[in-house]
Amino acid sequence: MDGLAQAQALAAAEQEAACSVQRGGGWRPGARWARAARDAAIAALPPHQRPPMRELGRRSEAADHAFKRMRPDEGGAMAGGVVRLPVAARAAVPTVAAPTPATHTPSSPRRRASIDSSVAEGAATAPRMDPRLRGDDDGGRGERRSQTQATLADAVDLPRILSRRTGSRSEVAAACPAALAMGIRIGMALTQARALVPELRVDPVDPHGDRTDLERLAHSLARRWSPSATIAGEDLLFLDLTGVAHLHGGEARMLRRLHALLARLGFASKIAVADTPGAAWAFARFRPETLLLCPSGEQGAWLAPLPVEALRLETDALDLLHRLGVDSIGQLAALPRAPLVRRFGTTIAARLDQALGRIPEPVTPVTPPEPIAVTQRFAEPIATPEAIAHWLGDLVHRLAEALAEAGQGARRIGLVADRVDGVPQRIGIGLARASRDPAHLLRLLARRIDQIEPGYGLDAMTLHLLRSEPLGALPVDERLDAETVPDLAPLIDTLATRIGMARLWRMRAVESDVPERSAAALPPLDPPERAAPPLKADDVRQLDRNAPLPPWHPDWPRPIRLLRRPERLDFVVAELPDQPPRRFTWRGERHEVVRADGPERIHGEWWKRAAETHATRDYFRVEDERGRRYWLFRQGDGERSVTGDLSWYLHGLFG
Repeated sequence: MDGLAQAQALAAAEQEAACSVQRGGGWRPGARWARAARDAAIAALPPHQRPPMRELGRRSEAADHAFKRMRPDEGGAMAGGVVRLPVAARAAVPTVAAPTPATHTPSSPRRRASIDSSVAEGAATAPRMDPRLRGDDDGGRGERRSQTQATLADAVDLPRILSRRTGSRSEVAAACPAALAMGIRIGMALTQARALVPELRVDPVDPHGDRTDLERLAHSLARRWSPSATIAGEDLLFLDLTGVAHLHGGEARMLRRLHALLARLGFASKIAVADTPGAAWAFARFRPETLLLCPSGEQGAWLAPLPVEALRLETDALDLLHRLGVDSIGQLAALPRAPLVRRFGTTIAARLDQALGRIPEPVTPVTPPEPIAVTQRFAEPIATPEAIAHWLGDLVHRLAEALAEAGQGARRIGLVADRVDGVPQRIGIGLARASRDPAHLLRLLARRIDQIEPGYGLDAMTLHLLRSEPLGALPVDERLDAETVPDLAPLIDTLATRIGMARLWRMRAVESDVPERSAAALPPLDPPERAAPPLKADDVRQLDRNAPLPPWHPDWPRPIRLLRRPERLDFVVAELPDQPPRRFTWRGERHEVVRADGPERIHGEWWKRAAETHATRDYFRVEDERGRRYWLFRQGDGERSVTGDLSWYLHGLFG
């Protein structure tokens, strides 16, 4: 009996472990005991780990459709306003270090900040990576996923490198941490790197673009953070923090703010502050801290354990020091000065003295370009519209001349009129295309003269160039019989002056099956993208397998106007799975359907978002008893619950 009881106990334990459903019959999906166990398990989780209501099967709230909503494309805040993102900087390893002025002396120490930063890739630029600094791929922003890998939730980014040409040899110039972890090293031959990592992504370096963006960063820092910013090499900036740190809350707080600013701009940076530029450079390059603040006068003790490479010496001098057993700056500083100079020359001693602050290190700060502005002051205040228009015309001509000398065209201009009582009057205009035509600019400004309240009179008027673009010479067609294409820029500028540029835009087709993603708003005068011609069957076979296919346009009719977002319908009567609705209620009004066509099935873009793997929409064109036609869709295919919750939406209106 004991053996039988033990066998029965083991069988019961095995059955309980094999299935979680209660025994004894009466089981059904969603039973009360199952919901209670589920609710108890959810309640035991921390609040931030509990699943939302829409993921628990039975819903007590309206579930949103799986398609991600896009920004509105029918005017209002969106109209005309395609926000232009700034071009991402392309420096391979931009480093910013605070400079030491030529007038620096040990008795009056100056403070320097060193920022070693890497830039993330832009929308259309090659990726830039720093193998020494980045803790994640592509400057913390992550790598752009391929279309095939984006479908997987656990997809990883491809390793990336930058390549450069050295004679007849292509070598690795920079690599992301993922590539470095796979054995790729800086200076390795590109063929060897490809053989080591077949799925490697290779982009060429852009030295000119790197230099341009480094200069742009230096000018920005010189305007807002320190009046003295110096470009030192391909990846280094020196900033003089003397007299400006207190404006940002002290040196420590300034370092944190500057580091956060560079992170928002796409830079993974290292910042070091010291009394000399040599010490700041050494700390940024050879210390592991991301933010380092060396106390004033203690750079000698902080430099002692660093290697002699931190003194920015030539390769020959470094090899000679290593052969003699001098590996650290402290060992070099302990050597007698006279034998050191006789043996190695004055270069090593000068670099050591510059880093320790014994002799000054001259630097040449950048000079940010001054904004273009023209001013006219009056001996006697003016107040009449005629006088204002007269001097405004003179200012516009002077501004056009300044723009021509700078090779720029105005995109936004502001007029500031100073009144006698100290209350300035401001008006501004924007242009759809860069221009420096004085007649056109004067016409736009003259329409807003009535917005100026002169009061007791105006003492001065100033035209400020707020935004500009490079504008070269315009080609002139010498043929008299040539067809002239009308220029819409003056008309658009005139309309924008009256109703605002936010109400002017045009649409661009986007390759997407989802209706709200198939079009995007663009500024009215941006050049349209050239559409690819339709391909024949023979041409498709000859295409390269990596070449993009032309956009596909469906044959189903589309409504003239899409709603800003699909609106939920109520009290819909329809036969599943493929029949159109018989009646529905929209915005509180009941509609009886007399004619319908469909369904047109649209699947989610599973290669972009994992949430749309099974999402499905069935679209119908319906006409009600009053002859009004609508574009409706049902969320789901009517058969599988994973495709949607069978809710109905109205998406567009036919004319």
